[in-house]
Amino acid sequence: MQEELSILIEARYPLIYLVTSEEERSEQSISRVAQASRQREVYVWTLTRGLVKYDQPRTPVQSNTVSPQAAIEWVIRHREPNSGGGIYVFKDLHPFKDSPEVTRCLRDAISGFRGTDKTIVLMSPIQAIPIELEKEVVVLDFPLPSMKELDQVLSAQLKEAKTSRITTEAREKLLKAALGLTQDEAEKVYRKSYVTRSRLTESEVDIVLTEKKQLIRRNGILEYVEIDETINSVGGLEELKNWLKQRSNAFTERAREYGLPQPKGMLILGVPGCGKSLIAKTTSRLWGLPLLRLDMGRVYDGSMVGRSEANLRNALKTAESISPVILFIDELDKSFAGGAGSADSDGGTSSRIFGSFLTWMQEKTSPVFVMATANRVERLPGEFLRKGRFDELFFVDLPTKEERQDIFAIHLSKRRSDISRFDLDQLSNVSDGFSGAEIEQAIVAAMYEAFAQDREFTQLDIIAAMKSTQPLSKTMHEQITALREWASQRARPAASSVAEYQRMEF
Repeated sequence: MQEELSILIEARYPLIYLVTSEEERSEQSISRVAQASRQREVYVWTLTRGLVKYDQPRTPVQSNTVSPQAAIEWVIRHREPNSGGGIYVFKDLHPFKDSPEVTRCLRDAISGFRGTDKTIVLMSPIQAIPIELEKEVVVLDFPLPSMKELDQVLSAQLKEAKTSRITTEAREKLLKAALGLTQDEAEKVYRKSYVTRSRLTESEVDIVLTEKKQLIRRNGILEYVEIDETINSVGGLEELKNWLKQRSNAFTERAREYGLPQPKGMLILGVPGCGKSLIAKTTSRLWGLPLLRLDMGRVYDGSMVGRSEANLRNALKTAESISPVILFIDELDKSFAGGAGSADSDGGTSSRIFGSFLTWMQEKTSPVFVMATANRVERLPGEFLRKGRFDELFFVDLPTKEERQDIFAIHLSKRRSDISRFDLDQLSNVSDGFSGAEIEQAIVAAMYEAFAQDREFTQLDIIAAMKSTQPLSKTMHEQITALREWASQRARPAASSVAEYQRMEF
């Protein structure tokens, strides 16, 4: 970014918009550019102090420059003695973006800067550009600290703590854990780790990750999902599990050296209640990566034009900043249903959101693995299903007899240490057509029935609960049949028995 900023300033771009929340680090970068570019002076404007020199922050260059209009007019008139030009940083000017006077002053500055070495840098954590300036301004995103910069922060903290006893492996883990934090956040979390445990080792990585969770919570659109269950808590779906296990080290340097590309994502279609969401969550434990849930309901915001699109951009940027990470989107069919033609319903917001997300999925280079689930394939836009968006498309059907036995064993074992008194084969036969979620609810209903009678629940209680339930496979028979027919030729089966049969048939 510093190289790009230097090129723009050297090329006499009059107006640059720098999107960042790290003011001090950004100012240092601009100062380095100014020193390398013919010793230009750097001035900083704030609403509280007016215009001051970067190296003399307590002395305003003129007493009446607190007003943004007056400050911009002073910049237009000002001439540097050494003719080296100047860089004028305006902090948090975005609240004035709707002011005709400020917009006009900026346009006058752009016109007046022709033939000079003057550049105005608008620095703000919020990108808000008046329509009148869209053709004149260049927008740059100031990147978060790199591993090298975080290493300097960690070294400074170790020096402050008067300790250097840290292994290379521990140092690497602490640095990787802090990726995605600002320099100030990294400094604070390293200090917090030392204050909490009087040391800095790889065992303090959990404290650093806690700070990342706070970052996600502040975002408001992403949710940091924690789950204690492993992939063994999912009954059946062996083909899907094997696919995931093969890629458990896909984001390592060893995989890059081998020549493997980073996985993009997977889409899991299937019958509701058959473990799609659970498999997505447990993959986080299997791969050792954080899991972020993208809530599309929070993305849409009708309070201001363009806010929804900005929400999506910020959420994806946050996910990229803490990558490698798994981005989980549950019920994708509801999130983007009708997105391709929403002009009549919401002014085209859904279409723009849909287009932005597709473009990001296609062009992203950061290690963000998208795991999406869907129940109604007919609601999904065709663009989602073409090759290249996802690495694989899996179909999760109702569990087979063997899978139902596994599901009963898993849920019964969660509730009782000894399950030998249950006939899993009989339970599997009686539950034909039941989803995994319906099997769990049948066990819960049986337990409630027995608890109300102050006794232990039995095999007969579970069978009675299932007999009194109409499974989804019967109430939505036509929909599930249509989904199976569609998936039989277009998706990979998640169950190993079905996959093996299709391979033999082929």
